[in-house]
This record gives sequence, structure tokens and C-alpha cells, in this order.
Amino acid sequence: MSKIYYLPSHEYVKVDGDIALVGISEYAASQLGAVTYVDVPEEGDELAAGDEFGAIESRKAASDLFSPVSGEVIEVNEELADNPRLINNAPLDAWIIKVKMSDPAELDGLMDESAYAEFCKKQH
Repeated sequence: MSKIYYLPSHEYVKVDGDIALVGISEYAASQLGAVTYVDVPEEGDELAAGDEFGAIESRKAASDLFSPVSGEVIEVNEELADNPRLINNAPLDAWIIKVKMSDPAELDGLMDESAYAEFCKKQH
């Protein structure tokens, strides 16, 4: 089973071995409302943890996306180009990028699910 970690900016990283699926949390998707566009990097791009890697737009707002981990983008979710609303329907399944992590130890600096739930409660 994959573990999920979160950034304070509401990106998640779902980890399976050294592969990380990066997307936005259910909380972020609910705050954004109907997603209309997702700007993604190119496959082969190198990211460092904390780097901006794209943006997400909705009818309400636009937000930059930040990478929770360092590594190489090995895949982008092409389905989002035609149907960005997948993020609203199932944020934890509608990942945005797949990254081959270069430093899995970076996960230690991220919030786990319970810490993130507490963090979100304080956002209101």
C-alpha cells in the first residue's frame, strides 16, 4: 500500500517505492471548485523539492503547484488536458505528475495524513 504525504500548500505525494504520484489534496480541490485547466511540466524535467512545477486553474482561482519531492518527471497525466475536472471527482486518483524520486529521505519533512488533517482544521 502506498503512503501519502502532504505539503502545507496542499499538494500530496503518493509513494510506491521510489515512484511518487503528485497531485492536489481533496481539501485543495474543494477550495478551488471546478478545475478548468492544469499546467504541467514536460516529461524528463528535473524538479527539486519545493520547486514550482505548474499551475492549476478553476473558476474561482489559480494556484501554483509545488513539488513535494526532488526527482525526474517520468510521466504527466495526459487525461487532465481533456478533462481537468477529474481532479474534482477524485483528487487522490487524478494525479498530475509521476516523479522518480532522487532523495526519498525528503519525505521525512512532509506531513502524514493525520498531521495534514489537523493542519486543514486550522485553515478555517
